[in-house]
Amino acid sequence: QVQLDESGGGLVQAGGSLRLTCAASGRTFNRYIMGWFRQAPGREREFVATISWSGGSKRYADSVTGRFTISRDNAKNTVYLQMNSLKPEDTAVYYCVAGSYGVTATAYDYWGQGNQVTVSS
Repeated sequence: QVQLDESGGGLVQAGGSLRLTCAASGRTFNRYIMGWFRQAPGREREFVATISWSGGSKRYADSVTGRFTISRDNAKNTVYLQMNSLKPEDTAVYYCVAGSYGVTATAYDYWGQGNQVTVSS
């Protein structure tokens, strides 16, 4: 069982940066693929980024490639999402996830409560 607790969201102007943090409970954190999804109002939940258990393999949605960076610290049971050059279309609730490797929501068994990110123009 893994519990995920996100923090770091908020309001930022376009072009700004935010870093999301996801703290995980459970001794098997480093066995899980970790990732981030997001959901904007009126839209379906979409894949943002994922990272392998070692941190050596990462994958990003096309819409965030070059702007967002996912990383993890297994010693701290924590995964991060550094978001730079934010755009208004990045506005969404961001969810930390843990599970198997993939870009679909069904690949992930555990979800955080969600953290609001709002980017003003």
